[in-house]
Amino acid sequence: MQVSPGKKLNFDNTEIAFRSKSKSELNSAYWLFKVMSSNFLTQVGPPVTNLFLNIGLPIQGLIKSTIFKQFCGGETIAECENTIEHLSVGKVGTILDYSVEGEEEEHVFDFTCAEIIRTIDRGAGDKRIPITVFKITGIARFALLEKLDAKLQLTAEETAEFGRVKNRCERICRTAFEKNVPVMIDAEESWIQKTIDALAIDMMILFNKEKLIVYNTYQLYRHDKLAHIKADHLIAKEAGFVLGAKIVRGAYMEKERRRAAEKGYTSPIQPDKAATDKDYNAAITYCVENIGQVGIVCGTHNEASCKVLAELLDTHAIQHSHSHVYFSQLLGMSDNLSFNLSDAGYNVAKYVPYGPVKAVMPYLFRRAQENTSIAGQTSRELDLIAREKNRRNS
Repeated sequence: MQVSPGKKLNFDNTEIAFRSKSKSELNSAYWLFKVMSSNFLTQVGPPVTNLFLNIGLPIQGLIKSTIFKQFCGGETIAECENTIEHLSVGKVGTILDYSVEGEEEEHVFDFTCAEIIRTIDRGAGDKRIPITVFKITGIARFALLEKLDAKLQLTAEETAEFGRVKNRCERICRTAFEKNVPVMIDAEESWIQKTIDALAIDMMILFNKEKLIVYNTYQLYRHDKLAHIKADHLIAKEAGFVLGAKIVRGAYMEKERRRAAEKGYTSPIQPDKAATDKDYNAAITYCVENIGQVGIVCGTHNEASCKVLAELLDTHAIQHSHSHVYFSQLLGMSDNLSFNLSDAGYNVAKYVPYGPVKAVMPYLFRRAQENTSIAGQTSRELDLIAREKNRRNS
């Protein structure tokens, strides 16, 4: 097993977690998380900020130097270079994530498709960029996906529109195959997810027979997703491809429960966090037990789940650097996980979102709100940063 001699995995090691950050960078991160710890600011901030941006008040520079700098790599792929290199020094890879969302026009979908392909081209031959990612809603109209999921009759125009969506998706995945840069398809809301899942399986059938290129994403805060992973694994065995599975807890819990209540159907969300944690750990266990035909990206900020996966690899005598196993966290969060895992020889890659400041604001607001809604996340970040500041001053 490829563990650095004499080193033990320790997520409390702040020296490793923050060794690439200067004193000023640590101070900036500390005060940003302090601000984000206020539920009032994270709830009121988004509408106020959007108002200021829309009426042209000059706050874009402030955003770019604070929350954008913490959680995004830049406005363009080229601007992400410093972040790519910064992460690489700590043996952490970059997942370039073009984070523009909520658009509706065909020309924007075509541009987004081309931009995602540019991220793949940028990653080709560069070990610092081991995986890329995209959302189907970046290349498709949400209402169209919703109609498909509901199995409603499409018009001739909508049928042609979905044909263009499939072509964009295939172009992205074919480029990934040709350039040997794996690509993950992100999960989204449950009422468009069946269409996304079907596209992902189609892409795996096309491009995962020779090597692991395409990953689908499974949100384990849904009570049906553990069974879904197992069912897709059976499809993979029968069709002769490698199943790519990014395992996450999920990002739309409040929206999912609210919609289910409003429309009177059973919520797809687990009854409680304990049930989510149980299924999450069962999912990564299942993937490791079938590692020859399943590739896993463990997308989590949960320390316990990271330890479970690390221990599973040792239990099954699987190399820490096995190409079918990656840990992943978001840029600007959980550096204690990312850098300590990489220091112990595991494959780690961080999501590095990028795009024009105004266009990625929805992403940034979600990051701020998730930090306050995930029990203990902000306080944990603050505690680790404070401990590293004290260690350096001692």
